[in-house]
Amino acid sequence: MKLGVVGLPNVGKSTLFNAITCAGAQAANYPFCTIEPNTGVVAVPDARLDVLAEMYHPEKYTPAVLEFVDIAGLVKGASHGEGLGNKFLSHIREVDAIVHVVRCFEDENVIHVDGSVDPARDIDVINTELVLADIETVTKRAEKAAAMLKKGEKKYAVEAEAGQILLKHLNEGKPARTAPLDEDQLAAAKDWFLLTMKKVIYAANIGEEDLGKPEEALPLVQPVREIAQAEGAQVLVICAQVEEEISQMEPEEKGMFLEDMGIGVSGLDRLVTLGYSLLGLISYLTAGPKEVRAWTIEQGTKAPQAAGKIHSDFERGFIRAEIVPYDDLVREGSIAACKEKGLVRSEGKDYVMKDGDVTLFRFNV
Repeated sequence: MKLGVVGLPNVGKSTLFNAITCAGAQAANYPFCTIEPNTGVVAVPDARLDVLAEMYHPEKYTPAVLEFVDIAGLVKGASHGEGLGNKFLSHIREVDAIVHVVRCFEDENVIHVDGSVDPARDIDVINTELVLADIETVTKRAEKAAAMLKKGEKKYAVEAEAGQILLKHLNEGKPARTAPLDEDQLAAAKDWFLLTMKKVIYAANIGEEDLGKPEEALPLVQPVREIAQAEGAQVLVICAQVEEEISQMEPEEKGMFLEDMGIGVSGLDRLVTLGYSLLGLISYLTAGPKEVRAWTIEQGTKAPQAAGKIHSDFERGFIRAEIVPYDDLVREGSIAACKEKGLVRSEGKDYVMKDGDVTLFRFNV
């Protein structure tokens, strides 16, 4: 699963990306510093794995991961090719969700592409370009569906309906993800890979001097919150510059710094956790002396398909899943103690996996 980091030039995208991945992506005070998208894989914070590692002292420790893609800054006219826009839009099309970085700090030493800091305007520039690109896509698909419908191909009726609803919605400047589509229409539009159908986290990038302030004391964040609320999107207030500094610290030093700042959990950890949830992902866990590991699955995944994440043979020869909830395992101290108290369940093919299920799969091939 991929999260694309987008925004106008010089809003802190690459700085945030550096902090997320410690990949050292180039960051500079001029537009289009990032031309090719940088990618990086980051571990999903999960304190449960640390506890299990203390219990089992495994040879290997493997957290769940997310991939982040740093996409070059979009500008007005990107949907018509301005600023290498077509290339950048194609990179956005390939990700599963978007982290939209919005500049919410004043700094005369950091050039703004439009000459002033205005979060609402900046969001509108990006969203407008994505909407315009989607209008072009939907127009083509709707015209094709209508033509096929006239030829008697009734299976295109739902596509034609979805196209008309989406065109009306997009032409009002609204993202496709808020369009009033029913289940069938949504399924029909899914294969169109619309940019504004992707879920969004708005990352309100504040200055270091604003860290720790209540949100009502951050006037530049308020318009971001209002826009996100209207869309049903998430907002994360973060200082990319400080997060980059934190990411280069040793774990003990990082903990002390966060405590001194009164932050508790770093903005990056919150971003990764929020992104994982946004994509509809959960983790089931496996634990033993060889490895403690979090396995990523989508919410609603059944036990055989979850087993297939480990190996296709596990799914093909699935017999049952032996499951104990994480909290029960930690409280009792071992699988053996859980078995004695009847806390280990045997689940079959129709079992829907839950976040934190500590699992052993039985299979035969």
